[in-house]
Amino acid sequence: MDAGNCVEIVVEYCEHCGFEAHYQELVSVIKEHHPNISVGSRPGPTGAFEIEINGQLVFSKLEVGGFPLEKDVMLAIGKAIDGQPLEKITDSRAPCAIL
Repeated sequence: MDAGNCVEIVVEYCEHCGFEAHYQELVSVIKEHHPNISVGSRPGPTGAFEIEINGQLVFSKLEVGGFPLEKDVMLAIGKAIDGQPLEKITDSRAPCAIL
Protein backbone atom coordinates (compact mmCIF):
# COMPACT_ATOMS: atom_id res chain seq x y z
CA MET A 1 0.00 0.00 0.00
CA ASP A 2 1.50 3.36 -1.05
CA ALA A 3 -0.96 5.63 0.75
CA GLY A 4 2.02 7.61 2.01
CA ASN A 5 2.59 8.88 -1.52
CA CYS A 6 -0.30 11.31 -1.07
CA VAL A 7 1.22 12.80 2.09
CA GLU A 8 3.76 15.60 1.85
CA ILE A 9 5.56 17.03 4.86
CA VAL A 10 7.49 20.29 4.88
CA VAL A 11 9.50 21.44 7.88
CA GLU A 12 10.48 25.08 8.07
CA TYR A 13 13.32 25.57 10.53
CA CYS A 14 15.90 28.12 11.64
CA GLU A 15 19.28 27.06 10.29
CA HIS A 16 21.10 29.68 12.38
CA CYS A 17 19.59 28.21 15.56
CA GLY A 18 21.10 24.80 14.78
CA PHE A 19 17.73 23.11 14.31
CA GLU A 20 18.87 21.02 11.34
CA ALA A 21 19.73 18.16 13.72
CA HIS A 22 16.11 18.16 14.99
CA TYR A 23 14.92 18.13 11.38
CA GLN A 24 17.20 15.21 10.44
CA GLU A 25 16.08 13.26 13.51
CA LEU A 26 12.43 13.79 12.60
CA VAL A 27 13.03 12.75 8.98
CA SER A 28 14.75 9.58 10.19
CA VAL A 29 11.79 8.62 12.37
CA ILE A 30 9.26 9.37 9.61
CA LYS A 31 11.21 7.44 6.96
CA GLU A 32 11.62 4.47 9.31
CA HIS A 33 7.83 4.10 9.54
CA HIS A 34 6.74 5.60 6.22
CA PRO A 35 9.54 5.32 3.64
CA ASN A 36 7.36 6.60 0.76
CA ILE A 37 6.38 9.89 2.39
CA SER A 38 7.94 13.03 0.96
CA VAL A 39 9.68 15.15 3.61
CA GLY A 40 11.17 18.47 2.61
CA SER A 41 12.51 21.54 4.33
CA ARG A 42 12.90 25.25 3.86
CA PRO A 43 14.68 27.95 5.84
CA GLY A 44 12.60 29.68 8.46
CA PRO A 45 12.82 32.70 10.71
CA THR A 46 14.77 32.77 13.98
CA GLY A 47 13.45 30.16 16.40
CA ALA A 48 11.23 28.45 13.85
CA PHE A 49 10.50 24.73 13.65
CA GLU A 50 7.18 24.56 11.83
CA ILE A 51 5.67 21.38 10.40
CA GLU A 52 3.17 21.30 7.56
CA ILE A 53 1.38 18.18 6.39
CA ASN A 54 -0.25 18.53 2.98
CA GLY A 55 0.02 22.31 3.27
CA GLN A 56 -1.61 22.53 6.69
CA LEU A 57 0.42 23.84 9.63
CA VAL A 58 0.20 21.14 12.30
CA PHE A 59 3.02 22.24 14.61
CA SER A 60 4.65 25.58 15.37
CA LYS A 61 7.61 25.95 17.71
CA LEU A 62 7.04 29.69 17.46
CA GLU A 63 3.62 29.15 19.07
CA VAL A 64 4.34 26.43 21.65
CA GLY A 65 7.99 27.10 22.45
CA GLY A 66 9.38 23.57 22.23
CA PHE A 67 9.93 20.80 19.73
CA PRO A 68 7.19 18.32 18.75
CA LEU A 69 6.89 14.92 20.36
CA GLU A 70 7.61 12.36 17.65
CA LYS A 71 4.59 10.28 18.66
CA ASP A 72 2.31 13.27 18.01
CA VAL A 73 3.82 13.85 14.56
CA MET A 74 3.42 10.17 13.73
CA LEU A 75 -0.24 10.29 14.82
CA ALA A 76 -0.82 13.31 12.57
CA ILE A 77 0.83 11.50 9.65
CA GLY A 78 -1.40 8.47 10.28
CA LYS A 79 -4.47 10.71 10.16
CA ALA A 80 -3.28 12.28 6.90
CA ILE A 81 -2.74 8.84 5.36
CA ASP A 82 -6.26 7.82 6.45
CA GLY A 83 -7.74 11.04 5.05
CA GLN A 84 -8.84 12.27 8.47
CA PRO A 85 -8.81 15.95 9.42
CA LEU A 86 -5.58 17.15 11.00
CA GLU A 87 -5.44 18.94 14.33
CA LYS A 88 -2.77 21.31 15.59
CA ILE A 89 -0.16 19.63 17.82
CA THR A 90 0.06 21.64 21.04
CA ASP A 91 2.25 19.43 23.23
CA SER A 92 6.01 19.85 23.00
CA ARG A 93 9.25 18.93 24.64
CA ALA A 94 11.41 21.72 25.96
CA PRO A 95 14.18 22.91 23.70
CA CYS A 96 17.57 21.92 24.97
CA ALA A 97 20.97 23.40 24.40
CA ILE A 98 23.80 21.03 23.67
CA LEU A 99 27.19 22.58 24.27
